[in-house]
Amino acid sequence: MKLKTKLIVSGILTASMAAGSAYAAVSEQEAAKLGGSLTPIGAEKAGNGGEIPAWDGGLQQVPAGYEGDGIYVNPFPDEQEQFRIDQSNVDQYADKLSPGQVKMIKKYDDYFIPVYPTHRTSAYPQEIYNETRENATQTELVPSGNGMENYTDGVPFPVPQNGLEAIWNHITRYRGGSVSRNVGQVTPTADGNYSVVHFQDELTWRAALQDFDPEEDQNVLFYFKQAITGPARLAGNVLLVHETINQVTEPRRAWVYNAGQRRVRRAPQVAYDGPGTAADGMRTSDNFDMYNGAPDRYNWELVGKKEMYIPYNSYELVDRDLDYDQIIKAGHINQALTRYELHRVWHVRATLKEGERHIYAQRDFYIDEDSWQATVIDHYDGRGELWRVAEAHSMYFYDQKVPWYAIETLYDTLSGRYLALGLTNEEENPYEFGTQRHSREYTPAALRRAGTR
Repeated sequence: MKLKTKLIVSGILTASMAAGSAYAAVSEQEAAKLGGSLTPIGAEKAGNGGEIPAWDGGLQQVPAGYEGDGIYVNPFPDEQEQFRIDQSNVDQYADKLSPGQVKMIKKYDDYFIPVYPTHRTSAYPQEIYNETRENATQTELVPSGNGMENYTDGVPFPVPQNGLEAIWNHITRYRGGSVSRNVGQVTPTADGNYSVVHFQDELTWRAALQDFDPEEDQNVLFYFKQAITGPARLAGNVLLVHETINQVTEPRRAWVYNAGQRRVRRAPQVAYDGPGTAADGMRTSDNFDMYNGAPDRYNWELVGKKEMYIPYNSYELVDRDLDYDQIIKAGHINQALTRYELHRVWHVRATLKEGERHIYAQRDFYIDEDSWQATVIDHYDGRGELWRVAEAHSMYFYDQKVPWYAIETLYDTLSGRYLALGLTNEEENPYEFGTQRHSREYTPAALRRAGTR
């Protein structure tokens, strides 16, 4: 998926650069640490002398029993829970949890965090490492921070100098080049009743298109299409997104096809705190994939790095022997099926800029150092009260060298409701990587062909 030219925000970037210098890339001396004391994408290679081991290349062997069909088996089936964090001992471990995780434990008697041995399974293809090394000394943010220059693939800022660079690492992280998936989303009521919305998602990076032209759509990072396949009242509705790099000067291009009206229309609301698709008000557009979209409404602070118990290697949650009733419970998912490990995370704090509007006034991100995936995010309302807690129950797609997640959850600590997205246990053909797509398949004209009723 290597780009044959640099991704540059054309025209607009030139104007932005005229206003001042771009954020500087790191020195060759700093970049030389990649693959040495740092992993090829910028994590600390060494362990902590205790629970966190040294990174040794990630999980290199595909586990026995995996048939290459997108149904992933647990590489650690015999490991047992070491201990759990619950209401009886949460204060003892609070320094290794987010405030949101602590609040969930204190709110629910049956909410706990089961801790397992730490495995640093995440890895990426060698080409991503090569591109990351190149990015380290060349990729820069434009003065506004809402665009990049000289970025190809890989991690743009493996040695982040500020919070915004760390967030761009999450936004641009490698997810396989081109992938199709069938997943479920639920938004249970406070007493646990739910119905499933079924999605067929397609995600294709621009450079992975079969007819990739480096001179066209240079401000597009990837194309995303999401069709609702059930329930019947929603089936046939389709969302199409062209994800732009600089979304302030060229906003995200989004269209929806409404099957009932048999009509395609622009969808500017698919951004920021616009409502998430079929989410019953339980997530914003920029809650999808933990966080996405233009970062311009916030100030970003790189608080630092810390050790934290985060969801990791969550293969139990994709077990085909489970049905959704075994996972979805009142107030939260079944924590007995989850797995948490001690890992190092980057803590990034986003605070709403003066004069800007968003339902979240502050967001605290905890980003896994080995994958650059946001793994826990605490969301605060306009009063400064902790409101929603997001967790990415991550897993490593070992045959594709793609760290991603089994499901993502977003808990509303005030209403007692939540959203769980990415469920695959009851879905056919959950993941297919390396799908072949052409640019014509991601046009508004193609939406009506994709939509059915």
